[in-house]
Amino acid sequence: MIIRQCAGGVVFWEDKVLLLKNDKGVWSLPKGVIRHGNAVDEVALTRVQEEAGVEARIIGSAGDTSYEFFSCSRQRPVCNMITWFIMKSETEDFNVAKDQGFTDGGFFALDDALNLITHNQEKSLVRISNEKVKELLEIGA
Repeated sequence: MIIRQCAGGVVFWEDKVLLLKNDKGVWSLPKGVIRHGNAVDEVALTRVQEEAGVEARIIGSAGDTSYEFFSCSRQRPVCNMITWFIMKSETEDFNVAKDQGFTDGGFFALDDALNLITHNQEKSLVRISNEKVKELLEIGA
């Protein structure tokens, strides 16, 4: 099995959360593989910028998730282990990276986002992060 370390962001703007839809119809959070010894937080911020065109800042940790799938191109199982960060955007501006296989995206109200998100792990992550972001903003993160 191939083990890949990844990083991603749960990005909020006001009371909305950022989602992306890929060319397979999957709604998810921006994330990517950590390569070349890059720092985890830098990868998360870069993926948010590259995939969604969103300038965000990290305000806290959201936790870790993992999932497995079979890679047809590698003909092997892969496990993605993702470290997540809670992020805040100062604007609602976004620009979906269609050249990276994304077809739609934007900031969505929490209930709408939870209905759109394809995978249950990410739904739980968004719910928990939504509660945590309120606490972080209260203490001035």
